[in-house]
Amino acid sequence: EVQLVQSGGGSVRAGGSLRLSCAAPGFIFDENDFGWYRQVPGKEREGISAIHRTDNSTYYADAVKGRFTISRDISKKTVYLQMNNLKPEDTADYYCAADTAFLVEPSGMRQPRPRASWGQGTQVIVSS
Repeated sequence: EVQLVQSGGGSVRAGGSLRLSCAAPGFIFDENDFGWYRQVPGKEREGISAIHRTDNSTYYADAVKGRFTISRDISKKTVYLQMNNLKPEDTADYYCAADTAFLVEPSGMRQPRPRASWGQGTQVIVSS
């Protein structure tokens, strides 16, 4: 089974920064969209950012636009989420996902298909 391995995350004060990494050594990058999702217990999983498999176009949910940046390093087979100016409402479990189907639709970012691959998740806690 091909795996995504996440790293980064942790606790930070409001206004601080964190970077999440998602290593995808077994993936063909031009065949997969990568996305970052987050979930707070008791709430639905929210898609916050995605990067297109070939043209590097990016998507950001309104809640993170202007503060978060998704990027990928194909030589390292890693996708990143740089999170700046963090807010307490960014506190959540964060997951990366890879899907051979496009993650961004005209209506916004969709949830990955059941056959998509997921990272193990990492917790981000932002204190005020």
